[in-house]
Amino acid sequence: MTSSPPPIPQKQENTDTNRSKPQISSNFKCQQCGAKLTFKPGTQALVCQYCNFKNDIKTSKETIEELDYHEYLNKAEAGDVTEEKLYIKCNACGAESTSAANITSQECAFCGSEIVSTAHSKKLIKPRSLLPFNVTRNTAKKSYKEWLNSLWFAPNALKKKARLNVALNGVFVPHWTFDTKATSDYTGERGKYYYVTVTKTRTNAEGKQETYTERERRTRWYSTTGRVYNLFNDVLVLASRTLPRKYTEALEPWDLNNLVPYKDDYLSGFKTESYQVNLKQGFTLAKDIMDDEIRETIRRDIGGDDQRIHSVNTHYKDISFKHILLPVWISAYRYHEKVYRFLVNARTGEVQGERPYSWVKITLAVLAVIAVGVGIFLWHQSL
Repeated sequence: MTSSPPPIPQKQENTDTNRSKPQISSNFKCQQCGAKLTFKPGTQALVCQYCNFKNDIKTSKETIEELDYHEYLNKAEAGDVTEEKLYIKCNACGAESTSAANITSQECAFCGSEIVSTAHSKKLIKPRSLLPFNVTRNTAKKSYKEWLNSLWFAPNALKKKARLNVALNGVFVPHWTFDTKATSDYTGERGKYYYVTVTKTRTNAEGKQETYTERERRTRWYSTTGRVYNLFNDVLVLASRTLPRKYTEALEPWDLNNLVPYKDDYLSGFKTESYQVNLKQGFTLAKDIMDDEIRETIRRDIGGDDQRIHSVNTHYKDISFKHILLPVWISAYRYHEKVYRFLVNARTGEVQGERPYSWVKITLAVLAVIAVGVGIFLWHQSL
């Protein structure tokens, strides 16, 4: 059944001065039928779903800047660099995503729960760049189903339900990226291997005790101190607490070299989650991510055959950041009262997600392996 286009809006006088009616931005309004234009993934255009009218998005010449971290912390506290938008909150999973002022009932894009709430405004640091949707909904569904088919030991009901109700929602997920120079002073120990010959006893094939010698490796440790330097670029931090970090990080890598300056045009037709991890908290998480590389640099600096790190004191300077939006297709459903989320990288098609297991299938598989093992043993015994 083909949807009919909405009637062309007629200009009417608003006689209720105390009531504000939602308006379609002129940038996203179809010039032919008046419907809302939405961004078409994989293109640089807004398209009308009713009459296919296309409006190309002009390429921005704006430079994507790295912003001074400490300066923005001060400005954010003063409210100088924030924007105000309407968000609606899901009481089930806590997600806060953009919403039109007149929408009070909808399904949560993150967990599938019904939201009945009034949109509220929040002041947040405005994103300055994003990656547009590149993978279409149909392509994402195909990748999603292929991923489901590849799952081992999944309940039969999982695949049945997922195939019948693949409700993929396009969401821009907030992230921070950080650049910084790190200077780390450390104390530790350098280990040097040496070998000694030791005498041991064992029981031979005739049941008699015998002695033998073998070389054993030992480590001699030497105290050491030092200083190392690391330069970090675009350390990516998820600014959402709604999505499972394990799976969002598994969607990486992202083609951050293709970031484009922020434009509302790219968001038309999709939801945008507000960040729940603020700028200061984001850098704390970034330090945890950078710690692994810093420790690896320290180990190389210590040298020797083995290394022990006792203490690390890192100073960060020239910290800059970007607040960016990354596109994700999300599907969520409940199975045995638990929410499972499936994520598709809307740039590459990579799929990650939570999944239940069928313990019946696992038990049968274990019993089958045991049966095969017993069969092989009995066969050898009969020879």
